[in-house]
Amino acid sequence: MDANRRGFLKNSLAAVSAAPLFVPRKAWGANDRITYGVIGAGGRGVYVSQVFQKLGAECVAICDVYEPNIQRALKNAPGAKTYVDYNDLLAQEGIDAVLIATPDHQHYPNLMAALKAGKDVYLEKPMSHSIEESRKMVEAVRKSKQIVQIGMQRRSAEMVLKAKQKIDEGVLGKISMVKPVWNWNTARPLNNSPLEGKIDWKRFCGPAKREFQPMCFRSWRLFWEFSGGNMTDQGTHLMDVTQWFTGTESGPLSAICYGQIQKTTGSEVPDVFCAVFEYPQHMVTWTLNYCNSYHNGWSILFQGDKGTMLMDEAGCRIWAEPSTRPENREPIYEDRAGIPVEAHVQNFLDCCRTRKEPNAPVEVGASAVSGPHLANIAFKQRRQVRMSEV
Repeated sequence: MDANRRGFLKNSLAAVSAAPLFVPRKAWGANDRITYGVIGAGGRGVYVSQVFQKLGAECVAICDVYEPNIQRALKNAPGAKTYVDYNDLLAQEGIDAVLIATPDHQHYPNLMAALKAGKDVYLEKPMSHSIEESRKMVEAVRKSKQIVQIGMQRRSAEMVLKAKQKIDEGVLGKISMVKPVWNWNTARPLNNSPLEGKIDWKRFCGPAKREFQPMCFRSWRLFWEFSGGNMTDQGTHLMDVTQWFTGTESGPLSAICYGQIQKTTGSEVPDVFCAVFEYPQHMVTWTLNYCNSYHNGWSILFQGDKGTMLMDEAGCRIWAEPSTRPENREPIYEDRAGIPVEAHVQNFLDCCRTRKEPNAPVEVGASAVSGPHLANIAFKQRRQVRMSEV
């Protein structure tokens, strides 16, 4: 990436706030329902689709390459038309938007096709399968008139927004280090027993090329052709908040990464790793361990010279420095709220009507995954990699 490319994310993010409102495709009445199709009806797709329906949208089409997924999705939308090819779904009349929840390697072609078809898009994270794909996706969206929201729900969570305000007020002082962490004891050998039901493997692979194995479908996130692995899966969420709160959304200067496959035998992707990111004014360590549940779940620790912020599944707490003083052992700020998906989906549906920019536009999606993509390159090449090199 040359100097001009290096500034791409920074310039794109700055442009979002100045982006004009678009004229709606139709005049929305107060009782009009947004109709949508689901592309990728696995566990995440079905869950988010249920949220869409809960908030008043109507599922009229379902596409998946695996027959049991379609049958499960139909239980919540019995009147929806079903497809194996997403291009056929996009050709269906009367669809306002699509929810894309396919594996990472399909996000780019799915999004491009949806834009061409004139559909608004809620695209699950991570946005892209590579830094180059991110660039093309941002450019394509900005050439269109479509609303595109990336499924990074922390951007719409009240607890996170309040925590960002605290950071902006300077309560932590100068931040020197940020430590995103994810601990789950979920790693296990991959299941390669036969699948139940029919699958269109060629369509599943799309631009990827791999011989069929059931475990490659069941655990697609653990194979590089289909995914950025655990690095981009969870890292997209945590690195987004890390960069957002520290004002470094143009991405890291460099990354190094070391990881191991401890328990997920058959996988190509490490289930334990640590990545270190270089930023101009601070460092970030992003650590994941799927073999231990101590401090279970996700957390982000911001360490400043005036205070420390811990954000995790229990909420957000801030302690004053120095923490060794007895009077500083109790939090000076505490918010026990969670990270609901509903607020993020509601923001997307509202933007479909108003044509305003959503809370997590493509520039944010590209920025959030840029560091994890760089760390994956560093892991594979076993060296420090600078953003200017890619």
